[in-house]
Formats: sequence, structure tokens, C-alpha cells
Amino acid sequence: MMAERQQTTAGGIDEYGDKDKKKKRRSNRRSKQNSSLPGSACNSVSEQHQGASKSLQNGSMPRSCSSPKQHGPNKDSNVAFNSLPAMHIGDQTEKSDTGIKICSKSCPTPISFEESVSVHGSMDFVPFHLVKGYSQQKYFDPHWPLEVVNVGLQNGEVFQATFCVNAHNRLEAYCAIDGVPVDVLISGIPMQNRAVEGDIVAVKVYPPALWSRMKGSAGFSSTPAPRVDNNLFDDLTQIVGNSFKGKNKVDVDVDVSCIPVRDCSPLCERGFSNMDSNFSDGTIYPESTGPMNYSNVDGHHPSVLGSFQEAYPDGMNVVINSVEKLREAVISFPSRRPIGRVVAIIELSPRRDAVVGFLNVKQWLSFRESCKTDKKDTENLATLLNCKYIQFSPTDPKFPKMMVLVGGLPECIQKRLDGGDATIEMELVAARIEGWEEESPVPQAYIMHTFGPGGEVEPQIAAILFENAICSAEFSPESLSCLPRDTWVVTQVELESRTDIRNLCVFTIDPSTSTDLDDALSVERLSGDIHRVGVHIADVSYFVQPDTQLDREAHVRSTSVYTRNCKLPMLPPLLSENLGSLIPGIDRLAFSIFWKISLSGIVVDRWIGRTVVRSCCKLSYEHAQDIIDGQIDADSFSVTGKGFPPLHGNFQWQDIIRSVRNLHEISKALKEKRFNDGALLLESSKISFLLDDYGIPYDSMLSERKDSNFLVEEFMLLANRTAAEIISRTFPYGALLRRHPEPNMRKLREFEVFCSKHGLELDASSSGSFQRSLDNIREKLKDDMVLYDILISYASRPLQVAKYFCSGDIKVSENDWSHYALAVPLYTHFTSPLRRYPDIVVHRTLAAAIEAEYMYLKKQKIADKVNHEDKRCFTGICFDKLAAESAEGQQALSDAALKHGVPCTETLSDVAAYCNKRESASRRVKDAVDRLYTWVLLKHKEFLISEARVLGLGPRFMSIYIHKLAIERRIYYDEVEGMMVEWFEATSTVVLSFCPSKRFHRRGSPGKFKALDDVAWVVNPCDRNSSIDKPATQDRDPGPKCQNPDPIPKSVWSDLEIDPPFFPLTVRLLSTIPVALHAVGGEDGPLDIAARLYMSSYLR
Repeated sequence: MMAERQQTTAGGIDEYGDKDKKKKRRSNRRSKQNSSLPGSACNSVSEQHQGASKSLQNGSMPRSCSSPKQHGPNKDSNVAFNSLPAMHIGDQTEKSDTGIKICSKSCPTPISFEESVSVHGSMDFVPFHLVKGYSQQKYFDPHWPLEVVNVGLQNGEVFQATFCVNAHNRLEAYCAIDGVPVDVLISGIPMQNRAVEGDIVAVKVYPPALWSRMKGSAGFSSTPAPRVDNNLFDDLTQIVGNSFKGKNKVDVDVDVSCIPVRDCSPLCERGFSNMDSNFSDGTIYPESTGPMNYSNVDGHHPSVLGSFQEAYPDGMNVVINSVEKLREAVISFPSRRPIGRVVAIIELSPRRDAVVGFLNVKQWLSFRESCKTDKKDTENLATLLNCKYIQFSPTDPKFPKMMVLVGGLPECIQKRLDGGDATIEMELVAARIEGWEEESPVPQAYIMHTFGPGGEVEPQIAAILFENAICSAEFSPESLSCLPRDTWVVTQVELESRTDIRNLCVFTIDPSTSTDLDDALSVERLSGDIHRVGVHIADVSYFVQPDTQLDREAHVRSTSVYTRNCKLPMLPPLLSENLGSLIPGIDRLAFSIFWKISLSGIVVDRWIGRTVVRSCCKLSYEHAQDIIDGQIDADSFSVTGKGFPPLHGNFQWQDIIRSVRNLHEISKALKEKRFNDGALLLESSKISFLLDDYGIPYDSMLSERKDSNFLVEEFMLLANRTAAEIISRTFPYGALLRRHPEPNMRKLREFEVFCSKHGLELDASSSGSFQRSLDNIREKLKDDMVLYDILISYASRPLQVAKYFCSGDIKVSENDWSHYALAVPLYTHFTSPLRRYPDIVVHRTLAAAIEAEYMYLKKQKIADKVNHEDKRCFTGICFDKLAAESAEGQQALSDAALKHGVPCTETLSDVAAYCNKRESASRRVKDAVDRLYTWVLLKHKEFLISEARVLGLGPRFMSIYIHKLAIERRIYYDEVEGMMVEWFEATSTVVLSFCPSKRFHRRGSPGKFKALDDVAWVVNPCDRNSSIDKPATQDRDPGPKCQNPDPIPKSVWSDLEIDPPFFPLTVRLLSTIPVALHAVGGEDGPLDIAARLYMSSYLR
């Protein structure tokens, strides 16, 4: 059977061999010097379907080929392209006009349609699987049954992972498996098997013999590859499937598209064929898509102290072993990249229910008119179906285009369609994916409502919130009823049960506009160089009790979301801005941590407890920075005319100033010690927008964090580390922690190769060595900080996202608990309970630890004899493990956990998973709003003339970085009317010449040329300031990103006096060139920023 598959696969390759050779010859003619890149990937679904139909007879997938009309990047084209590792902000892959061809036994002759339903750009839209008489070909394999998936996960033959799509090439997707440093490549639409962004999928990983070579695998690596274990390959082959047994050559490039996928029923693969039909032991525990309430058993919380063996099935050990072996294989074959395919969708992504896009109304209206005017057309079934279905194009390039049943549209939209209202096409609409059948190349969607014109800010923000499932509704009356009135004051009971530190000089340092003040600082000098530093965090858990409606609603929201000009709070404003906020001059409840710290940053002792505080002052970061910079003298300070905030209590400004300076000195020592221990900080300039009275941006600036920001950060980091240490010791199976995995190995190698090529030494073997290398690069590039900022931006690309997890979750190995960037073994979030739900959970766990400590010491008759500050068995620096494991200690911890609502291991794992998803959604909102504001800024300015850095260069396009906006764009100059391109690979140089009297036609070219104005804004030097050419895009193939604002721009925005260069233009890697940018899209497509060369010529 295996031999037959291998022979079939070989046949599939030979069948397309001639086409590949022809493509190579065409590519060679495009460049003077050329280098061949291994591998191949489809650039349209149509090509895959065409090839798939030919290979149905032999069971193999054909070698993919590129569309000749493609103007965009083809990662496997046989042309050289020198660049930094890919960073594409808002860019999209190019579109193909190739039609779909369907072959079947009943219709051996291919049926070609004029336009494609390819994911990269289709005009005509026919749901083929609904056309009677057409082939019922299945484009995808059936998904494995759930019981088979369960067994595969238990046996380690498949892996559970989150499905992520490449936003710049939807044919590529990636699945990150926890514990594996390299993501698994899922190449091609058939391999993706109807999975969409965010789905939890079951992935079958192929053996290393079939893995593809990594980009730059032959280049520089900071660490030598480990010795390969002779038994490792055989072990891995058994883990990832035995269907490729016998293929043990790991030095051969294998095309993913050649792997058979047609005959891939799980029961036909070795490893599944002999399994018993009883799957009762194959239970899996998928992550929850929604919030889960804390579980109660007979009115009690399940114990968080039980061993993990009781919480998880024995099969988990097999899963961990499989992941470890896959990890070993990745490390042993550093030049190889794992590949696989999706065999089942375990959990549907919430994003399926929240897709934003545009309806192709004009196209549908033209079809309807043709049906009315031409009776012959009414006999064409495909045309009739086009009147019943309308195409939906998502704004997110990670999602495929979809079909929508016109009869299922909302009534308001149907009425507008009946009236021929084509303006619907300019409005953003909300949709959800209803299903995706095996016989359909695209999913079917249902339209829910419209947001409004796509060119306006409010509809765009509403759409951003919708697609990320951000709750913007008012808090329910049930939630608000859980809070006391706004006249609430600290009760006498709380004063007696807490430590009263209202006479301590405590103050906050926050942005000047902040209203949710959840952290404060204090410092006292004790003796010598020892200081007592205090971090005081609002005790939100006092107000948000477990299992209440307020707790459930806070869990659903999980985090506060910020959209530049507004905030969507996690908690009601009554709590977040009043009762829980550390407002100056008002008594507030807090969790306080005190450390005795030397000026060298050494912590010699600590105390943690629940307190009552009274802040004396609200400082802004600007105020604190002025104090640090010495602009304010403590002895002769006067607040007159300084704009300083009012002071409360029996304190003088000299007290505040001395405290800030002492905290600054200690924070510097803590930071130095942290970096000596291996911490990593990728700090670069961030773009900030200046908003008018209506919240609309009118300018931007690059901002950097200052010493005052780092002062607060250091003590918050120390508090989070302290909290993590305490809760992980006292509740080893019930602590909510935060881990940061090691960087993505593939992306890190690409960055290493680039640095090595350009003479920059980089050692990324650890976070500490990574930081030291970047410090050396900074010194080397001290005269070119723009390039350094760009490098820092790229250096952050390999870093993975930090995640919450439960310490009792056996799926997370203890070796993976650490935080890579902070270089600490334990970390959590404790310092922002007003805006993060995990912090509230941590507060409850800390409260339980403090309570258990008191109960245990009291029972041991110790609490009444010694000072609590001197005896700390659970929360002090020295942890009394014997006390915690004793019967009395276990009983005290169990009772305290029940009292304060500490969740059990399984529930806490669900909480962590859900909070990770909400955090990711919040991050997407922030990024999307930043892109929106950049677009709005350019839309109002109409044009931005700026300098750009060339980061990538090739014979077809260049990749540029605009430092002012902190974005990257591409400029395509191949097949431009009147432009000649000369590419010199040896020196990474391109020469662009302007010859208006000539047209360049390449053999095999589709014959369509982009207009010069689509690529360059060319001005006449005699009248440069008054002459602006309108881009000529009519009756031409516009190519990528060539839309232009209308009407003709009349204003130009530029911070510098930039002179445009003349043709011929010589461009080298890392050189600086002038570019013109403008906003495109909005009411006619997704928002984007288009870039063109800014040139001068007397011939225009």
C-alpha cells in the first residue's frame, strides 16, 4: 500500500514537470541573475482544484503552480529577493484572474468560468455544489469522527492546536503546538480542510522526511545543531503516523502539495485500522469558548490541593511524551520545518460568528438586470443562481470569500436591493459563517446587519468591536446591585481586620487622564542603605465576590478595552473609577506588599497583607519625570504655577520629591539586576496620535517611555513575581500563572541570518545573550537610530505571546512555566485588578494564602506569641514546606480556598484559556484602531511625503519601512508601462528607468501593464508644488494597492523638505528613498495605506 502511494505521488510530480520547467524558463528571463527557491505553493484555489481533479484518478495531489497574471509576491518564484524577515502591516496577497476548471467522470472536459471564486479575487460567483447537473466533486476530505480524533489525541497521533492563517497569503496557515518551538505549516486550501482563523483543530504532522526546508536554513545559526538521536526518527514516525513508514531520508526537499490527501480516511491509515470500536476512554478537554462559572460540588468548591493524577486521565502522559518527541525532532532537524494537515475541527472559532466585510452588490445587480433583459440568459442555470446568491468579501484577508443567499438577507437590505440601491456595497456588514460543505469551494454565510458607511470612523470602530466580540453594552442591573452605594466608606470591621497604613506617604503615578487608579507606591528609609518599599493594589476582590452576577459579567468581559478616544471597562465605573480607585485623600481597601530592599536591589525580607490606605497625591508620569530630571528642587519647591496636583494629609511636597527620587534609585538597581539575570527588552518608538475635540487624529508623533515609566514598571514586576511565588507554593495545583514561551525558532533563524549577512553579530541562544547582542548592535548603529528601531521591531517578531495557565494543568510542563522575556521562573498578574480579571483571581488566591497562614499559626499557638511580620510560614521569603504539607496546614489551606472562592484545577484552566482569548481580542482591537487612525490621518491629509527605508529588494517589488508611521509597505514595479527594471542580485541593487516612448512586453505576460502613476508620483521640477497628476487607473489592471483618493489631492503633508530624485533610480538594500503615501479603501474595500515612489522628471 505504501509503495503504491509513493509511486502515485511520483506520478503526480511528473505530470506537472513540464509546466514547472516552463515557469522556470519564464522566470529566468525576468532577471539577469537568478536563484532558485525550493518548494512550491498554489496561488489560487482554482489551480488547486484543477490539479486535484486530474489527480483524483491516481490519489495524489499535483505539484502546485503560480498564476501567470499574479503581480504580487510569490514566495516560491524563481527570482531572488533579499529582505529582512517578513513583516507586512496591512499588506495583502495579490489577486489571480484564473478561472476554476472542474473535471469529473461525468464531465471529462474541463468547464471554465470567466472569473474565479478563488480566495484571491473572484468576480463571478457560482456555488458549484448547488448547480444541478454539475459535478458533485468534493473539494475537501471528510473530517475525522470525534471519537477517532479523541483516540488520536490520546495516542499522540494527532495534535490539538489553534489554526492561524497568514494574512498575506491565505494559502498558508500555521498551527502552534504547545511545547514545540516551531509552528506546523499547513500549506494549501485542501490541507486546511475548511478550518478558519481561530479554530481549534486536530493536526496530523508528517514525519521529518517530508518536512520542508526552512527559509535561511543554510545560513547562520547562533547555536550548533544537537546531535541527532538514531532512534528519534523512528519514534517520531510512530507518533505522527505510520503511513509514511520507510521514508527515512531527511536531506531531501519535499513538496507539501505532493502528499496524498484524497485517501486519508483515519481508518485507512496505519495506527487506526486495528483500533477497537469502543472509544469510551478517549475523552479530550478542549478549551472553552465562553466563560465558565466556578464549579461547585454539593455546594463546595472542588479541592485545588489534590494531585493532578486525579484531575486528568492517564492518556495525558502519552500526549506529553508525543509533544516532547516532536520537540526533540524539531531541535534535531533545525533546517526543517514541520508540515501537516487538518483532519478535524475540534472547536469552532468564535470569529466564525463575527465576520465583517462588504457585499458585492453591483455585480449582483448586473446579473439581475441581465436576467430581466435577456430571456436566453434566464435559461442559464448558473446565471439564475447568481441572482439567488450574492458574494460577501471579508475585510480580514485571513477569511475566504463567501456566498450569501439573497433570500436570507435582512429585510432592510432586501428592500434596498429590490430598489436597486447600489450604495449597500459601500457599507460594512456583519456576517457569520453558517457552514462549509465538502462539495463547496467556499463557505456559506448569513448577513446579520449593517454598520454604516465603511469610510466613517464610527462604523469602523463598531465593526472592530463586533468582530472581536467586545461587549460595549451597559452593565446589567443585577451586576450593579452587587455594589454598595457611591457613599460607601471603609467599615469599622475592615479597619480592625486589616493593617492600617493611612499615615504612610502613599501616592499614585499614572497617565494624567487616568481615572482607574489601581496601584500606588511608598518608600521609607530604615537603616543604612535598606529601604522599605511598598506596592499597594486596590482590593477589588472585596467588591467582586465569587459566583455573583458581577463576577460573572467581569469574567465575560475579562479585560478593559481601549480605543484611543474611549474605554470599555471590565468593571462598572462606580467601582473602577470610584469605590475601588485609589483616589487621593479617601480611605480605600488595598493589598499591600512591603519589601526591605538594599540600594543594590537585593530583597532581604517581605510582608504581604490586606490594608487600608489613603493616597496623598496623584502624580502624572510627567510630574514624576520632572522630579527625576532634577527640574524641581526639594528644598526650594513651590507648586505655584507648576500645574502640580493638590496634596492631602500631613505631608509636604519635599516628602513626595524625596520618595520619587529614592524609588528611582532603587528601581534602577532592580532593573540592572534583572537584566544581569537575563531579561530581554525590545523597546522602540511607538506612534501616538494627536486628537482634536471630536476625537479625530490631526497629527502623529513617535513617543518613547521615560524613566518615570520604568520606575513604576520595576516595582509592578517585582510585585507580580512575589505574588506568583506565594500562590504557586501554597496552592501548587490551583495558582493562576503567566508564562512566556521561547521564541519561534523559524522566525528567529531568519532574523539571525539577516543580521549575519549585514555584519551584525547576534547570539539568540538565550534571552540574556539576545539582549546583549542588541545592545552591541545599538552601539554600532548609534548614528542610525532609525535602522536600529526597525531592527528592534523585527526582533520582536519571533517572540511568542505570553499566556495565562493553571499550575495544576498537566498539559503545561513545569519546564515551560518560565517567562522568557523577564527571565524569571514564575510570574503572574496581580497589579491591575480594575482592568484584568486574572488579577482578581490572583487576589482571591493570595487572600486564601494569608488566611490559611493566620489559621495555621493560630492553631499552632504561634500567632499570639510572635509578631506576624517576624513569622511568615506561607507568604514570607522562607516557605515552610513541612507546615504546608502537614495535616493542619492542608486543612487550613483547604478551608481558606473554600472561603475565598479559589477555583479547582479544571475550572481554573478554563478561566485561563478564556482570558487568553479575551486578551488576544483586546490586542487585536488596539492594533485595528491604530491602523484605522493612521488611515483617517492620511485620508484628511490626502498625501504624506516621507522618507522610507528599503528593507527588501528584488526584480519585481521592494519592501519599505516608513518610520514616521511605523508601517511597512511594498511597491511593485514589474510590468509598468514606460518603466524598465534592471536587477543585480550580486549587489542587491535595482535600477529603475523611465522610458515613456517604449512599451515592454514579456513573453507569457497577460498583456496588461500598470500605469506609471500607480507606482510613482512623478512631478515636473519646474512646477513641483502645484502639479499633482491624477492616477490613471481606468481600463487598466491596477495591480496591488493602486487605488487612489478621489478627488485629486490638493494638500501634501510632509515634515521635511524632500526633493524627489530623477530617473534612473538606483536602489540598494537599506538605502533611503522618498515615497508618497495616501489612504485607500473605506467605502470600496478594506482600509489600507498605499505607497508610491516620489520621483521627478522633465518628461512628464
